[in-house]
Amino acid sequence: MSELNPCMTCGACCAYFRVSFYWAEADDAGGCVPTSLTEPLTPFLCCMSGTNNRQCRCTALSGEVGNHVSCSIYENRPSPCREFARSGENGEENDACNRARARYGLPPLYKDMPFHTGLDAATLASSELQSPPH
Repeated sequence: MSELNPCMTCGACCAYFRVSFYWAEADDAGGCVPTSLTEPLTPFLCCMSGTNNRQCRCTALSGEVGNHVSCSIYENRPSPCREFARSGENGEENDACNRARARYGLPPLYKDMPFHTGLDAATLASSELQSPPH
């Protein structure tokens, strides 16, 4: 059994949902999301490039979905990414996570699965997984 929540290396959500957010989160407006990786949606919203396509995949996602992925801008990711709960976090299932996983033929994750990782450990593991190699 792994101590690490499978959400930390899955990436299905990054290749399934459009990631739209308020334009001021982009670095050209004082935010932290690299503008070069976004595209405009409306006068007030933009999205991560690649997530507004029929074959959705965030341009910041590296690796193979369901196997081993990382986010090239993890520390600078937009609010929808920061707010998307890992399945099993706080003992709650994430139905959106399971929909994305199903699209890639991955099994659903349940709140009572034995892989639960505490928030501190998950955050540390996430930083280690998502940080680009030196």
